Amino acid sequence: MTITKEAFVDLQEKYNKVIKLLEEDSKLDPETEPYLSKYLARQILIGMKANIENLIRTEAADGQDNIKLTAMLGAVYLYLGMVSIDTEEISTGEKHLEKCKETIEKHQEKPEVILITLNMYNQFGILWSQREPGKSKVYLEKAEHLYKKYKAEANVPLDISDLFHANIETYNTETALRNLEKIYTHTLYYLAQIFGAMKEALKSSIYCHITLQRQLQMGDYDPIDWALNAATLSQFFMEQNGFKQAKHHLAASSYILAQYRNELNQITERNEAYDAKMETFKHRSADVARCWAKYGILLLSKSKERLLNHADDIDVNCSMSSDLSKLQITSESSISTEDLQHLDFEGIDVRSYEAQVTDQFILTLEDARKVFINAQQWTTKAQEYYTLDSLASDYIEIVLDQTQLYLNLLFFEDNPENQAKLHKRRVNLLENILDKVNSQYYLHYCRQVWFELGRTYADILDIKTDKLRESDSRPTPQALSKINNLVEKSILHYSNFINSFQDKVTGKLPDKIPEDAEKPFLQAYFHIAALHGRHVTLDKQVQLKNTEASLEHYKFVSDYCDRYGKAKELVAMEYGICKEMVALLPIKIAKLSAS
Repeated sequence: MTITKEAFVDLQEKYNKVIKLLEEDSKLDPETEPYLSKYLARQILIGMKANIENLIRTEAADGQDNIKLTAMLGAVYLYLGMVSIDTEEISTGEKHLEKCKETIEKHQEKPEVILITLNMYNQFGILWSQREPGKSKVYLEKAEHLYKKYKAEANVPLDISDLFHANIETYNTETALRNLEKIYTHTLYYLAQIFGAMKEALKSSIYCHITLQRQLQMGDYDPIDWALNAATLSQFFMEQNGFKQAKHHLAASSYILAQYRNELNQITERNEAYDAKMETFKHRSADVARCWAKYGILLLSKSKERLLNHADDIDVNCSMSSDLSKLQITSESSISTEDLQHLDFEGIDVRSYEAQVTDQFILTLEDARKVFINAQQWTTKAQEYYTLDSLASDYIEIVLDQTQLYLNLLFFEDNPENQAKLHKRRVNLLENILDKVNSQYYLHYCRQVWFELGRTYADILDIKTDKLRESDSRPTPQALSKINNLVEKSILHYSNFINSFQDKVTGKLPDKIPEDAEKPFLQAYFHIAALHGRHVTLDKQVQLKNTEASLEHYKFVSDYCDRYGKAKELVAMEYGICKEMVALLPIKIAKLSAS
């Protein structure tokens, strides 16, 4: 017999109340009762389950009504499972999802049930994502294959909300089709996360891109989130040498942000809501600017690495490409060449943003300067938001990026005088940080800066020393003084780095340095040892003092590595030199003492 309209009206009212509780009221729940609305929704769902089961049992429904009631019961179990997962009752959630599966499995491809089925597999994927990613992947791939099969058959689904309508004329086909696509987009998003968790990073990135493309096509996205996700994905592509794809994703990110800015400009009422949106826009625009800067840094760095590895006839001997679509795919790979051919966005024109910087590996100083200038402009833009006064940590990181830009540009510069000038600009940036921040509060960053300054002054020292060595004329006292001054500054900053590990009370260094700092700590000691030998002086007493200081520092590294065997692996080359110097320098000290 046919189910009465009244029965459907009652279920529809309860369903609408559940959706309101889950999608609206739950956002306003107090901190003391974060799941209040979800618990209320669960109580209504339990009542709905009993009503539907009673209808199935007593009304002896058949045909279309039977399938519809089965779908409704499956939907109730689905929501019960989702509520349990959201309220961290995982085992209960799993039981509800299993009941959902059991209820609908004979009808899972029918129009009334397909959306419930796909949602259910997604929820199973979420459920198992933390515990067993492999099992999560199985469920999500079931959803993926089922969606593709359903689409191929060109069937029109019934929306879950329409299941609870008595009047068939009120069914919203457009909404159902849109929700079908939305659920599938979620499937792809979850698969991207699972492939990432399973260390299949490239496959994960492909799914991320497809998710972004679908959101773009459907117009179903938050502009800020979309732009940030596209920019984040670009960082992965550039690390894989996919600079063409990275640039495209950054350009798309900038395009979407520009569109959003235009929308904000159309708002006439400038209230708190507008201010909040504008603040978020500025914040995330600065983040995208930082991603553009990273692009420039990495393009210069990878170009440098490529040239170093292929010094001779690079065009013939180097197969390294900046375009992922040209990546050689092995037969064992889980991705195909076709997957890599479609990592661009349809429906938006981003050519003007792409035109600002190349995606080809750099070969000349002229091209390196273009990339450098572009990246430097982006760091300046990022610093409009990330200032030293408001967000010091981010500001310091941006300055460190700027110093990396100069360091990478240095590789392409052959003129020693220009190299020294670039180093000096790095010094100015780094010393400015030390002048303006409290080393106690920003110790982690100050350590990086001290180490970088030590190395940079040593690099300038190398340039000046080479210049003196190549000159036929006798060095002036001013030139020698400059050499010694560079030595002292390098030692000073390396020493500041080392001393930052001292105990605040005793002033002594720990016997064992934390593992994450062990390598640079020993390298700093090693560099100071070498630097003490680079002072230029005719005073035998000063030479003796410097040589003794060198021995002391070489011996420290040698003894530390002998005491902690793993440290030898961290500084293998330095350790070998230290051993030699510990044996040789006492002889030199003896001669200096005798003279």
